[in-house]
Amino acid sequence: MSTLVALCHHRWSLPVLAEIGRTGGSRFATLTGRLGVTGESLRRTLSYLEDKGLVTRNPGYGHPLRPEYVLTPRGRKLAPPARRLHALLAGREDVGLKKWSLPILAELGEPRRFSELRTALPVTARSLALALKDLEDAGLVRRTVIDDRPPQTRYQAAPAAHAIVRAARRLG
Repeated sequence: MSTLVALCHHRWSLPVLAEIGRTGGSRFATLTGRLGVTGESLRRTLSYLEDKGLVTRNPGYGHPLRPEYVLTPRGRKLAPPARRLHALLAGREDVGLKKWSLPILAELGEPRRFSELRTALPVTARSLALALKDLEDAGLVRRTVIDDRPPQTRYQAAPAAHAIVRAARRLG
C-alpha cells in the first residue's frame, strides 16, 4: 500500500508512468501535450519519480527525437498496472487522481468504517472525509448507515469501482 500512497502523492505520477510505459520513453514536450499537464507540474512530477527511482533521464547523446525520460527496472514493473488504472479512470480523472482517492479505494475491497480507514492509511480525518464524499459523488463508493445504537456508517466500493480496486491493489 505504501507504493500506492507514494505514487498518488503527485496527481500526475500515474499518468506519466503509464505514458512512458506505453511508449517506452518520452520527451518532456510530448508528455505535456499528451497528458495536458503544465510544464511546472510535469517538472515536479518527473523530479519526484526520479527521486523514487522509477524514471530516469535517458543517458547519452543521440537523435533529437530520442526520448528524454525512460523507466527504470522498478518503473517498468509498475508501468502496466499504472496503465490499467489510468485506462479505468478515463473520464473520472478529476476524482480518481486526487491524492487519497486510489489508496482509499484499494482499502475498500471489503466494507470498512471511517475509523478503520483512518487507521489503515496515513491520512487526516478531514482529507479522508473529503475524499470519501468525492468518491461517493462520483459513484465509486457506497455509504451505508446502519441503524443501531450507536449508528454506524460503512463504506464500500461501488460495483463501478471494483475493477479500479483490483488494479489499485496490484499497484500497491
